[in-house]
Amino acid sequence: MKYTYYPGCSLEATSKHYDTSTKAVCSALGIDLVELEDWNCCGASAYMSIEEHLGFALSARNLALAEKLGWDVIAPCSGCFVELNKANNYFNKYPEVKEEVQSVLKEAGLEYNGTTKVRHLLDVVYNDVGLEVIKSLVKKPLKGLRVASYYGCQIVRPRNNFDDPEDPHTLDDLVTSLGATSVYFPMKNRCCGGSLTGSMEGQVLRMVKNILLCAQQGEAQILVTTCPLCQLNLDAYQSKSEKKFGAKFHIPAIYFTQLMGLAMELPIKAMGFEKNIVSVKKALAPYVSL
Repeated sequence: MKYTYYPGCSLEATSKHYDTSTKAVCSALGIDLVELEDWNCCGASAYMSIEEHLGFALSARNLALAEKLGWDVIAPCSGCFVELNKANNYFNKYPEVKEEVQSVLKEAGLEYNGTTKVRHLLDVVYNDVGLEVIKSLVKKPLKGLRVASYYGCQIVRPRNNFDDPEDPHTLDDLVTSLGATSVYFPMKNRCCGGSLTGSMEGQVLRMVKNILLCAQQGEAQILVTTCPLCQLNLDAYQSKSEKKFGAKFHIPAIYFTQLMGLAMELPIKAMGFEKNIVSVKKALAPYVSL
């Protein structure tokens, strides 16, 4: 199975451990990732609200480059996945968007025909590889580990249609296939506050508190997510949220690929657990020595 790999900006910087664990897990699953050469930012964050059509053009440049290769694009970052998908949908649905985007691409010597399919890594792992194959590759079942499966608010939105937007289950099913217990977690598709940490930190800390409190009430020992920004907020801002609201959580927030790599006994260095701010040592002590 060959795919075009679009890591996006986060996986090249603050979420490097998502990148390394993704590559290790995909290699073990038989997923051949070919990184898109000369890719650029997808235009996520505030760009789309400032100049939407130029935001579409940024994403479309990546889609045009990927179209030449002819494979589905894997975007592990939920933000990148949503932006590339949105640009694709608008390009194919609205002639005025297509015309403007094509004129921008033409300046760069590119053209896009709208045929590239953008997919999130979770979708590919769940639907193309399948849970039975994943189960067969588990060498260290995570029996006894209670996990809160956090999708965030982006990958389950209706236009992405690989899971139920109101009650998603793919990540829960994946966690269970690793031998762990996916706990009842009704806030699994609620927003974490995203990039509002720069302008409305207090509100983000409240949102982080609510998500972690819900995970705590489900007696989760660890939280897994699919998104770099969600992981950053729930990990890096956890201590601030605890201080602001007088709470005590200590729930590590890790990527689902890190959890998969642990269960599959892939090289622990590639999982990058040392990059997690809230230590995973206590939660994962029965399964690995860190």
